[in-house]
Amino acid sequence: MHLQNRVTPFGELIATKARGTIFGNRGGRIHRDDRTLSKRAFASRRWICCVLDFKGRQRDVWGTSYTELFFLDEVTALAAGHRPCFECRRADVNAFAEAFGKGMRMRDVPGADAMDVIIHRERIAGRIKLRHRMALDTLPDGAMVSLPGSKADEAYAVRGKKLLRWTPSGYRDAVSRPRAGDVDVLTPPSIVKALAAGFHPRWHGSAN
Repeated sequence: MHLQNRVTPFGELIATKARGTIFGNRGGRIHRDDRTLSKRAFASRRWICCVLDFKGRQRDVWGTSYTELFFLDEVTALAAGHRPCFECRRADVNAFAEAFGKGMRMRDVPGADAMDVIIHRERIAGRIKLRHRMALDTLPDGAMVSLPGSKADEAYAVRGKKLLRWTPSGYRDAVSRPRAGDVDVLTPPSIVKALAAGFHPRWHGSAN
């Protein structure tokens, strides 16, 4: 039986046999001893995304430590409100923090706490994933959206002149990106600004 540990762009946790390329957590443990989810949506506001392989460490997934979560790619993780980890992805998170500060017009490059406070209030209200209405033609590559009239669980990633439909196993059914209109953006606004300011997230191979 597959654990309910795969994260969708909507921030939901699902069980699937498809494997992710990025893993992370939501600030600690949110699973029970029987390896099912508790009623907690998160343990703290420090939601991160990490590399799968770091210094040869081996983890007992959903054991006694934090609740390991997995993502199709970093674009998915960012949409769900996770940022790069300061331990295993130092170069990536430094680039992210620089772009985040530039996008938010901060005087200095922000640290983890400053970013996490902002991202947390943009990604969730209680247990409800927040969506932000924005003009589609203003969005940078890597932003994730829900299109008007699409299915409730259907998300698309912005990639150049295309929108790529997200699935747990990869991107499918690229469609032309409309030139106008507003959409519900799943990626928190501060992260959208970081993408626009030059942060380049890791994409799943199917996006190519």
